[in-house]
Amino acid sequence: MTDTLTALGASVVSALPELIEIRRDLHAHPELSRLETRTTDVIAHRLEQAGVRVRRFPGTGLVADLGAEQAAYRVALRADMDALPVQEQTDLAFASTNDGVAHSCGHDVHVTALLGAMLALKEHEQVLLERGTGVRAIFQAAEEVIPGGAHEAIAEGAMEGVDAIFAVHCDPSLDVGQVGLREGPITAACDHIRVHLTGRGGHTSRPQLTEDLTYALAKVVTDVPAALSRRLDPRAGAALVWGVVRSGTASNVIPSTGECSGTLRMLDANAWLTVGPLLDEIVQGVVAPYGVTARLERIKGVPPVVNQADAIDALRFACLGSGLQVAPTVQSLGGEDYSWYLSHAPGAMARLGTRTPGGRTYDLHQGDVVIDEDAISCGARLLASVVVAHTVKNEGSTHE
Repeated sequence: MTDTLTALGASVVSALPELIEIRRDLHAHPELSRLETRTTDVIAHRLEQAGVRVRRFPGTGLVADLGAEQAAYRVALRADMDALPVQEQTDLAFASTNDGVAHSCGHDVHVTALLGAMLALKEHEQVLLERGTGVRAIFQAAEEVIPGGAHEAIAEGAMEGVDAIFAVHCDPSLDVGQVGLREGPITAACDHIRVHLTGRGGHTSRPQLTEDLTYALAKVVTDVPAALSRRLDPRAGAALVWGVVRSGTASNVIPSTGECSGTLRMLDANAWLTVGPLLDEIVQGVVAPYGVTARLERIKGVPPVVNQADAIDALRFACLGSGLQVAPTVQSLGGEDYSWYLSHAPGAMARLGTRTPGGRTYDLHQGDVVIDEDAISCGARLLASVVVAHTVKNEGSTHE
């Protein structure tokens, strides 16, 4: 197996100039969720050129298969393709050419790393065929929205016949060459929350004759998160944070409508499943003294990503065979729809270091984020190697 991992690494290194060129092209032409047409075309064309079997989804995204068609064991690798509605603020020569859209979460790196892994595995496909191993790449649309594109990919059969699944996610707090691994939950559950208020408006000189909606909205913004923290077990790790607060257009008018929206994130999956009625009870209790009507809208997003122990072992071995350094990492409050794939097969997500050693630590989802391009090679080597590592570990497994 060591010889195979070495050969896969050499194939990735040989393809790196092309991979960097493709990544820069994708970075310069980012596309929002479910609009990733050009990205899909670029990836599909390169895979088909290499002789990889490609099936496009009806909208955007695709699956690509190589190795044994009737596999005794099939490993899936997933990358998300969409960009964010963020204005890029870098001086890169390949900065976004789409105004107000940028790859500020590193999905261009995810895509290119998976492409590199598939090209390397194709070069050594005979090893997979001899072991009866199939490999499926899932290039998924719309990770950045709720509900995410994982549901659509799964509905299109992306997980049929899959025994294990792996993915990487850029982490600018880790140096390039480092891989963050954690057994158990590594992300949080995440929902979109919106509270709509309606009431009798009026003149600000006569608030007693109105249902002071703006004041009630301010109480929702401050009191609902506070009350929720006292009604839930603190070990649930709940965080309700508002991103939008909207009410009124004139300083001397009490409006009749308003709303706030944000995200509810929770570390505990069981608390996430049962929090809905409690949240509505709290909202209604907060607005009751002001006479306004409140409507809670909760768009359920994703459960936590929970990494399986055997999958983490395979990633650890793949790091060793790829010359990558394993780093400890903690559970975050970020949400990831990769979690839905893990309800169909065991697997794990690794954090891929993207910081230049000694360089600045950037924050994802910001327009100024810069990723060290050596991360492309690291991600490709890791994804290619984990296929072999996990297959060997599970030699002899068959579908039930």
